[in-house]
Amino acid sequence: MPKNQIPPLPAVAIVGLGAVTPVGNSAPEAWSALASGRSGVGPITRFDPSPFPARIAGEVKNFDPRVCLSAKEAGRLDRFVQYAAAAADEALAESGIRLTPRLARRTAIVIGSSRGGIGTWEENVSGLLARGFKGVSPFAAPMSLVNMAAGFIALKHGITGPTLALSTACASGAHAVGEATRMIRDGIVDVAIAGGAEAPIVPSMLAAFAAARALSRRNDDPKSASRPFDRTRDGFVLSEGAGIVVLESAEHARRRRAKPLAFVAGYGASNDAYHYTRPAPAGTGAASAIRSALADAGASPREVDCVIAHGTSSRENDRMETAAVKSALGSRARKIPVVSLKSMTGHLLGASSAVEAVAAAMIIRHGLIPPTINLRNPDPECDLDYAAEGPRRVGVRTILTNAFGFGGVNACLVIRRDG
Repeated sequence: MPKNQIPPLPAVAIVGLGAVTPVGNSAPEAWSALASGRSGVGPITRFDPSPFPARIAGEVKNFDPRVCLSAKEAGRLDRFVQYAAAAADEALAESGIRLTPRLARRTAIVIGSSRGGIGTWEENVSGLLARGFKGVSPFAAPMSLVNMAAGFIALKHGITGPTLALSTACASGAHAVGEATRMIRDGIVDVAIAGGAEAPIVPSMLAAFAAARALSRRNDDPKSASRPFDRTRDGFVLSEGAGIVVLESAEHARRRRAKPLAFVAGYGASNDAYHYTRPAPAGTGAASAIRSALADAGASPREVDCVIAHGTSSRENDRMETAAVKSALGSRARKIPVVSLKSMTGHLLGASSAVEAVAAAMIIRHGLIPPTINLRNPDPECDLDYAAEGPRRVGVRTILTNAFGFGGVNACLVIRRDG
């Protein structure tokens, strides 16, 4: 380490994983699909999408909220809260943590979401327009809040520590994991439940993104619609779900003899200050976040074994990210796989980067890098190794995950096998 470099802060252990996704309703189910290159995209079934130019999505399938909720809760809570609750239950169970009253006060919850309870809000606005005041539920206001996922998890598990919601568009999940990591490093808490949840597959969101020409219109071939880095890509696929990690200080994990699954070693964030929705073309802001995450981890580019790309399948974003990775990692960028899991899951907005953090721990656990599917005609400006030929079995010690969003936000995590 150079003399003037600040020593890296302690890594934070990942001790539990949970996921509800278009490719599986648990972390192992989702991993099985990702590892085999299976898409979760299909025709929209929740409502009639025929009036819209984009009619496909990554829907969560066969999800029964009553597995983790009472019938009353299942009927009252927005789907994004249901997904977060199920993923949190799974992650807590794997962690083996027993939430005593003292530990409950030393546990944080940080859940990111771009749209929160948009389905609840849309349903009640429709009720208002159709029936007036009587068409609005008394639960419309609280159940549509972005912080209700974190609030409900606290209520369900009796957690009395800091409970926060972050809403930074499609970087929300990564910001949540990063900020929770900081809270543990700063000694504010010993444990954190962190991640993202989203349920945006509703008419208003489909219309809004389609009007912005952000969505793929490959309605006749949904499973190949999300094609990051491909010359013929035409937008992202709207998806839903949740990803949750349980984080714990390494010392606290040692004291209870827990075996970490991986470690969050670094976190970096930045802003493009360029445009409301478009990324800075040269990727300067994204590259800055990557460099910050590596510096926070005390890692050099040559230590990175894999990049989980933001990789949305949008024309500008994929080119920008390729430029950013090359700028930040230098010659290392051409020697490692840069994979987009959104080629299989679609884009879960604020939950995507949380699911990708779960996947990073799974990659480290299984020594297998999932492919970027549907990449058949590479964009000449996207000229890195995207593992398009299929899954790759290799030893992985250090993973970089990228997340970028509207408003110019960028968030990156460094996830390592060892603390």
